Amino acid sequence: MKKSLELGNDIVEFSTLESDCVYQENRLMRMRYKYIKNPTLSINSKLIKNGWRRFGNYFSRPECSSCTDCLSLKIDVKNFKLSKSQKRVYKKNKNTKILIQQPSVTDKHLDVYQRYHKYKQLKNGWEPTSISYSNYEDLYISGHGFYGKEILYFADEKLVGVDLVDFLEDGISAIYFYYDPDFLHLSLGKYSLLKQIDFARELELDWIYLGYAVKNCKSLNYKFEYKPYKILKNNPNYNEEAIWL
Repeated sequence: MKKSLELGNDIVEFSTLESDCVYQENRLMRMRYKYIKNPTLSINSKLIKNGWRRFGNYFSRPECSSCTDCLSLKIDVKNFKLSKSQKRVYKKNKNTKILIQQPSVTDKHLDVYQRYHKYKQLKNGWEPTSISYSNYEDLYISGHGFYGKEILYFADEKLVGVDLVDFLEDGISAIYFYYDPDFLHLSLGKYSLLKQIDFARELELDWIYLGYAVKNCKSLNYKFEYKPYKILKNNPNYNEEAIWL
């Protein structure tokens, strides 16, 4: 079904059939999608605020009939304070270098991505995966406009982490982060999120939109550690107000 969010921005909406949940065992999931060829900053900001996530030109949101465990979570940047353990993460990365640029894909990107997923497969039981240049471009490069960026992390001149984000009207939307498992000692996942908070403060943005937090999913429950945060309490349509508490 084709609709229009804003003048000149046609979208195609569809839903998946129910399938096994990728976050929790013995659950079914169903996803709602919007395909938007050229998502503007204002459209992206509104959809993220309303609980959607962007991957390429696709925006998605859970639409499950019997479960509401996926909670849209955003960090309150202005009131966030570092814990002692988070301060130690900064010390670990005193020699880590950072580069911010438009999303791209190279052999180094794909190598780190594949080894990260192999590590997660062994550690957390993730499904085996492989990715090509075209797959990567569809997921992480398409639709980025001028607001989508990759934050690259280097240690000893080597690419060790890639953080894909959108800089929105009121915050930063965290899309995906992956890292080289040979550098676990740097706690790059935590460091990248702390740097997002730093960047948001520099730009006077209020929120870090972290996507979905799920208490019973060890890949997603870490998000509750970054306080204070707010949870989206409704499932608003595009022109409805989002209620975050």
